[in-house]
Amino acid sequence: MAKYLSNNGHGNRRPRRSRHKWHYYIPTVIMVVLAIACVAVIGWVIKSVSDLHDPSLNDGTGQIIIDTGSSSDPVTEPSTEPTEGAAPVDELIAQADLLAAGYDYDAAIELIKSSPEFEGSAELGDKVAEYTLLKSKTSAYAAPHTVTHIFFHSLIVDTDRAFDGDEDQDGYNLYMTTVDEFKAILQQMYDRGYVLISPYDLAYENEDGEFVYGDIMLPPGKTPFLMSQDDLNYYSYMIGTGNGKNNTPIFVDGNNDGFASKIVIDNGYPKCEYVDADGNVHIGDYDLVPILETFIQEHPDFSYRGARAILGVTGYEGVFGYRTKPNYQAELDAMHAADPDKYPSYEEEVAAAKEVAQCLRDHGWILASHSYGHPAYGNISADRVAADSDKWENTVEPIIGETDVILFPHGSDIHTWREYPADNAKFVALYEDGFRYFFNVDGNQYWNQLGNNYFRGGRRNVDGYRMYHDPEKLEDLFDVETVFDDARPLPVPGKDGTSM
Repeated sequence: MAKYLSNNGHGNRRPRRSRHKWHYYIPTVIMVVLAIACVAVIGWVIKSVSDLHDPSLNDGTGQIIIDTGSSSDPVTEPSTEPTEGAAPVDELIAQADLLAAGYDYDAAIELIKSSPEFEGSAELGDKVAEYTLLKSKTSAYAAPHTVTHIFFHSLIVDTDRAFDGDEDQDGYNLYMTTVDEFKAILQQMYDRGYVLISPYDLAYENEDGEFVYGDIMLPPGKTPFLMSQDDLNYYSYMIGTGNGKNNTPIFVDGNNDGFASKIVIDNGYPKCEYVDADGNVHIGDYDLVPILETFIQEHPDFSYRGARAILGVTGYEGVFGYRTKPNYQAELDAMHAADPDKYPSYEEEVAAAKEVAQCLRDHGWILASHSYGHPAYGNISADRVAADSDKWENTVEPIIGETDVILFPHGSDIHTWREYPADNAKFVALYEDGFRYFFNVDGNQYWNQLGNNYFRGGRRNVDGYRMYHDPEKLEDLFDVETVFDDARPLPVPGKDGTSM
């Protein structure tokens, strides 16, 4: 089976806030000459690349198509080393400007001041003054307890295949959002001044071991919010034929329902594999992760200090589209031995998933538990909660890394709206597994709770059900009428009391 992981996201990663250290000095006269020359060369290169770019790479034969899903190239993150041939001051300012665009003015100032170029440079002094002024115009968000949290499931790429009248159509119509809807939501929220933050910005454990709200420093007109995605697994019913709940791993085929099939790494960034109706394999922006990543690269002021969304994964079919369930190992290895060009080995699947996890973490995404088997924790015994969480910890956490965030499956919380009692057996089991941030599903605009030793919050589903049946509950975020995808079959069905 062809593999598309050309970059593991480790070696080329450059820390966002590392101090910039120069290994040489350039006399002022030479520096100016180089700056002028490099600007001219860079302009010529950009124009040449733009002229040569041809997104139409598909010849209809089923080959892989690299599709950025964006009209502009990604904005690279701050580098810790100078670009060869670039003027040091220009390079430094570009990095600092990117930090400042994300409201991290202290990091931008530190980056400038720590450079040997700072002393005697009026231009760099002006940039420090600029960032200092911008910082002075920010203030701590006055009502952190009102921060809203929205969440999505996998995005529908091809509405014709998702809404084809089969038994899965109603579920997709209820619980999923289309790619076009998601892109429109992002743009409208950005236009309204929303800024994505991390849960660690919102609340954290202080030196006394107590959870407190953090100071989210934003300029006037900006509103912080949280985002998450449930079930970043690409289940077999969505991408192939069969039931991956047994011990047979299911891979994407031509009968998929119009969803992406896995997260892959392209040029150091997370993208998605997507197989279209003709069997062509595309790599591009086909789900929430790469779409949001590209949007933030193009609009760095949409992300507070590099924040990304929270991604919840289960374990019963593997993670990120890779068939990493331990019970798959024997059959997958047999499939690989019989046809190594078509099927990866179990070891290869696990290794690829680990690389994707690291790439996501490197870019600021928070990986979270969504349970192992997706049971409603509020409706099962404490022993079953503990067993399911332990299974997730033993089989999924070694792949994605440690986490202290759990997104409750079905949004089913383990207690009432009151604070978790210290003797709540379900809470004790999850706390002992390392969880400190607990998120349920709540239809209200916001619901946040500071416990003594944890943070708990409600999430709002943004999907077909909510947009069709309760559009007024989303009007603070975007205009549902202009976002709603006309391809949805109407009416969107009502819920039977369950949720995904």
